Amino acid sequence: MNNVALRAAAVAAFVAALAGCSLAPPLALPDVPVAGTYKEQAPWTPAEPADRLPRDAWWSLYRDAELDRLQRQLIDGSPDLAAALARYEQAKAYGDQQRSGLFPSLGLAGDASRERQSETRPPTGSASPRFFESYNLGLSASYELDLWGRVRNSVSAGDYSTQAAAADLESARLSLQAQLADGYIVLRGLDRQAKLLDDTVAAYDKALALTSKRRGAGIASGLDVARAQTQLDTARSQAAQNRAQRAVAEHALAALVGVSPSEFSLAPVDGEIALPAVPTDVPSTLLQRRPDIAAAQRRAAAANANVGVARAAWFPSITLGANYGYQSNQAGGWLAAPNAAWAIGPSLLLNLFDAGKRKAQVAQARAALDEAGATYRGVVLGAFVQVEDNLALLYHYKEAAQAEDSAVASAQKSLDFAMSRYREGAVSYLEVVQSQTVALTAQREALDLDTRQLRASVALIRALGGGWEAPAAPEVAAR
Repeated sequence: MNNVALRAAAVAAFVAALAGCSLAPPLALPDVPVAGTYKEQAPWTPAEPADRLPRDAWWSLYRDAELDRLQRQLIDGSPDLAAALARYEQAKAYGDQQRSGLFPSLGLAGDASRERQSETRPPTGSASPRFFESYNLGLSASYELDLWGRVRNSVSAGDYSTQAAAADLESARLSLQAQLADGYIVLRGLDRQAKLLDDTVAAYDKALALTSKRRGAGIASGLDVARAQTQLDTARSQAAQNRAQRAVAEHALAALVGVSPSEFSLAPVDGEIALPAVPTDVPSTLLQRRPDIAAAQRRAAAANANVGVARAAWFPSITLGANYGYQSNQAGGWLAAPNAAWAIGPSLLLNLFDAGKRKAQVAQARAALDEAGATYRGVVLGAFVQVEDNLALLYHYKEAAQAEDSAVASAQKSLDFAMSRYREGAVSYLEVVQSQTVALTAQREALDLDTRQLRASVALIRALGGGWEAPAAPEVAAR
């Protein structure tokens, strides 16, 4: 092998080595303390390792066909979900733009013009014509040698941003699904309250009739009738308020699924929704189960790659360029071999002085990386707080519900005794009123606790990431 070939091989090897360089620092995500088990306990037996939330339909745990139908309608009609999908498509398109930098660019240009030279321009020779025509057609190609990893790091940042946007889309989907499940549970809780209040109105109406009859017989006083009437009117008022709250809850569900409230209605159902057992896994799996954690991690990786992009600005940019085309001053027959022109060769660009601009850009990129890392840590800690909060709510709500059920039973016995004694004339109607008030309050509180337990279970599922798991993605650990 001659010396020229050896030099060419050496240059090629050197360029190949440089092309593998990357100025992005090794990615180091902030350490987040992860406990072995959750501190708070849910009111059910921990799930076996094989038990998982349903991947694509976690709401099926509530075994409600109407909720299933609404969730399907949400995916098809939600404007918020459509907006989140559009944001993902924008991020994906941006990533594709960055990826194009890995390939050469080709361009075709042509022009035809008639020109007049200035009479007072510097002399170029007496043969230079004042009027002439110019015809050009050419193909150009250029390719930046990515010696310092600027292009590759830009592509990596775009890829990580796309992955973050995909996780954001899943976060939006999970959030809307949880809002829908929560709103549906609230509505069904109001249906159960409505049934209780309607039954209460009917019972109070009978009590008023009884009191009025006793008043007519001279056994009861007008005060007793007034108290019975007050109880009946109060119950009717509560029933009307309940109907107003249900209407608002129904309108909110309509907006979630993308339907006009004027064209949306759900028939009242006063059946009970059973509280499901939610598999919680161990705390360490939460990092793979929450799409917002995945998004924060990917954004930290993108910020890390952008540090490499900023640092590459300190080094020269080398571009390989080539042009081939035709030039002529005659319109006819100018696409001919004698009119061919070409150029090929590298170009180098190095900024020697920028008054600290590149240094500031690197500092900005590093600060953005620090922000992304802190945001990631905050998201993870917030996720653990949400899980622990809802585990605590479920556990203590169960205790409260058990105590409230006992209170309901005792209040009903007290009301039965009071009505019996009133019929016997042993007490005034005031004792009946007091017992009615206590019984109704206890019954409504018991129903409200059932609803709060169900809502806490929805919030727990959302805090656990639903049935989502982080998909396989490019490695984001330290390089």
